[in-house]
Amino acid sequence: MDIPGKKAMVVGGASGMGRATAQALAHAGARVAILDREGSDGKDVATSIGGVFHALDITDFGGAEEVIEAAVAELGGLHIAVNTAGGGKVQKTLGRQGPHDLDLFRQVIDLNLVGTFNLNRFQALHMSANEPEDDERGVIVNTSSLAAFEGQIGQVAYAAAKAGIAGSALVMARDLGPLGIRVTAIAPSLFSTGATSKFSDEQVAPLVKDAAFPKRMGRPEEYAKLALAIVDNPMLNGQCIRLDAGQRFGPR
Repeated sequence: MDIPGKKAMVVGGASGMGRATAQALAHAGARVAILDREGSDGKDVATSIGGVFHALDITDFGGAEEVIEAAVAELGGLHIAVNTAGGGKVQKTLGRQGPHDLDLFRQVIDLNLVGTFNLNRFQALHMSANEPEDDERGVIVNTSSLAAFEGQIGQVAYAAAKAGIAGSALVMARDLGPLGIRVTAIAPSLFSTGATSKFSDEQVAPLVKDAAFPKRMGRPEEYAKLALAIVDNPMLNGQCIRLDAGQRFGPR
């Protein structure tokens, strides 16, 4: 899909990989809506790229439809959706304090897996109304994680959620293929975002020692480059692409 003139939505676009992707899409000629939490830097980021901002809590499943509809109305359509919002908490299946807290497990699943799918179903609805361009109506890019394949000790909830995102890419692509909508996921390793962006070289070194090359954390703009490459290439569909420098996580 050619990016210039297209309407794009980046959920989690106020910071990190989402912010870099929103900036890259705008630079490539798309009009971008940033959806992120109230009180984030989303409004400032949107202003800086000539886009729009709408406050969204992705765990407000009922409210997401209204926010997406308002953002699409302001954009004038939707062709590209990149979803980066998520997060996790560490707890073992069975630890010193007893079994894993079930509410915590559900919270992590809701935030990452259910929240992402809820976005996807409404994003696809709006994309389906587009006039096709070379038979294509839209592209959805979700964010999985290397933890989906090699989750570490204490990441059982996060790994399950991110594995769900990875595993649903092909099925969703098959669901939406007749409409000309592609679906992929990106599985990043450790990236320099949020708290990790403040890590010293000494702190980073043991975390990336198993990477083939480069032996460093990923940069948000490297995620953005892959997201735009996916949008640009119609043959990228139904898969989860590892973005990990050849990294393989050990158990801890």
